[in-house]
Amino acid sequence: MSAREDFWSRRKARVAAEDAAKAEAREEAQRAEARASLEEKSDAEVLELLGLPDPDTMNRGDDFSAFMAEAVPDRIRRWALRRLWGTNPALANLDGLLDYGEDFTDKAMVIENMQTAYQVGKGMLTHVQKLAREAEALTAMADTEGEGDTDAPEPDVDEAVEDADPLELAEAAPVYTYEVAAQEEDAYAPPPRRRMQFTFDDTAEPGT
Repeated sequence: MSAREDFWSRRKARVAAEDAAKAEAREEAQRAEARASLEEKSDAEVLELLGLPDPDTMNRGDDFSAFMAEAVPDRIRRWALRRLWGTNPALANLDGLLDYGEDFTDKAMVIENMQTAYQVGKGMLTHVQKLAREAEALTAMADTEGEGDTDAPEPDVDEAVEDADPLELAEAAPVYTYEVAAQEEDAYAPPPRRRMQFTFDDTAEPGT
């Protein structure tokens, strides 16, 4: 293929794409105009114009697919879907086990001027930083108290013993006698072992 033919091929494809885009724009404009004209009419007039039945008169098993057409206004489509869900027990009778069945977008339940510590991409960063600062402060206080305790002089036991009166030390020392030591040993002594004893009757006659 020559360069001239390649140029005209691209030119034709570009013109065809432009024509298709213009046709799509015209169709979209027509659909928007039709939707605008239907929005001005009442529900009964729209149903009569589109040849659709009254959704409230439909029951389970009826065909609701006609309401899914593009020409049907959104309010009529939602009306038909509500009727469809009401006629289906699986959709109409909720068992209360729906985790996401509540309306979490109700603006009436939002507190005025409500603020949160949550940050997008960071989570509860402010709260975590506050807890970290409090933990560091408690650690610093504990270290300071620990250092103060270590600076206090420990009592010298050897000096106290040297300065004390020997008679007082002798009286304060516990006295252990032989009887007390024996009683303590008996208290912790293991129980005596039992041995089996056998007795034989010598009066038994031989051969019996």
